Amino acid sequence: MTKAPYQLTFRWLHLQYAENSQFVETYGFAGNQGNVNLEGILILPEGCPSDTLCVFMHPASTLQLLPVPRALVAQGMHVLCAASRYAKNDTALIMEKVLLDLGAYIRHAKEELGYRHVVLVGWSGGGSLTLMYQSQAQNPTITETPAGDPVDVKGAGLIPADALVFQAAHISRARLLLDNIDPSVLDEFDPDKRDPELDIYDPANPNKAPYSAEFIADYRKAQRWRIDKIRAQVMETLHDLKSRGTGELERPFLTHRTFADPRFVDPSLDPNDRRPNWSYIGDPETANSGPVALGRFSTLRSWLSQWSIEDSKADGVENAAHITVPFLAIENSADDAVPTYHTPAIHAATASKDKTHHLIKGGTHYYAGQPDHLKEAVETQLGWLRERGLFQG
Repeated sequence: MTKAPYQLTFRWLHLQYAENSQFVETYGFAGNQGNVNLEGILILPEGCPSDTLCVFMHPASTLQLLPVPRALVAQGMHVLCAASRYAKNDTALIMEKVLLDLGAYIRHAKEELGYRHVVLVGWSGGGSLTLMYQSQAQNPTITETPAGDPVDVKGAGLIPADALVFQAAHISRARLLLDNIDPSVLDEFDPDKRDPELDIYDPANPNKAPYSAEFIADYRKAQRWRIDKIRAQVMETLHDLKSRGTGELERPFLTHRTFADPRFVDPSLDPNDRRPNWSYIGDPETANSGPVALGRFSTLRSWLSQWSIEDSKADGVENAAHITVPFLAIENSADDAVPTYHTPAIHAATASKDKTHHLIKGGTHYYAGQPDHLKEAVETQLGWLRERGLFQG
């Protein structure tokens, strides 16, 4: 990839399909009035036809501003950046419903736009989504959400993708939260009540990096204990609301301090080339108590579907075992969002006989200020697709 030979053109794509729901869970017009409304951005290389479309989708983000999709188009690939009904607000997000949204895009791409092949590109949180989607498209089983609400993924007729790219992606949102939740919190309603010996950001904590194996074992155990405590409260509240028989069906809640993976402050843990005391959203100590960290705001049902390690059906390792199409995993050695064990675990679990793992030495999560690493990521993906007849550029 040298000088970009193609000009980029952008087309707004709107999809709408009918869906009945117990209650409105998205604000405004996106998912009420008996319909789901979806918006995507189709990015095309001017004057370059293709029978393959790469679809980027994240459960709760929009991806058209990322460097990789645009760089792919500049080299002749057709790309759709697809937003779910929960774009930019994952408070009430239900993973099973995001599968239906992604399925609507893929059906439209094949039946209306005329693409012969669709390649799913799972970047960051989109990685576990694409694995979950492909697993259900190949072997549909889901008929209800983890909260027990009906959702007919099994009968939706999801169309499988022809290949998957897993790029700078993690195992699942639930696994990421378990890795990151702050176990020092003693009271879910008062974040100032903390165990100082489990607070990795407290200067008075006698446990310092590099941490002992004993401390990490205790820390991980305490993280799981806190997750299980939140889950128990979620299940109890849901049961209570259902037993009342009233119009109150759901409840939002706040989870304090959810960004405290000891890997942030101890680079000797699962070592790679990441920057110590930093993360993809800045200073981890600040993010730990800020409004944009993992799972900060959630509804009861959404927490079970997205964030519960016990209940979420979006576990990447489990779903990868059902993937049989060609599979490419791209890992960045300086990724400051995805722990280093995630990508190898997914690659090992994938059932496909045609699978490739490529490591970009020094690459960060976004390739910010890294044009050479971006070039390597794009050339790796396009070369891999070309070898499989999925790119003619």
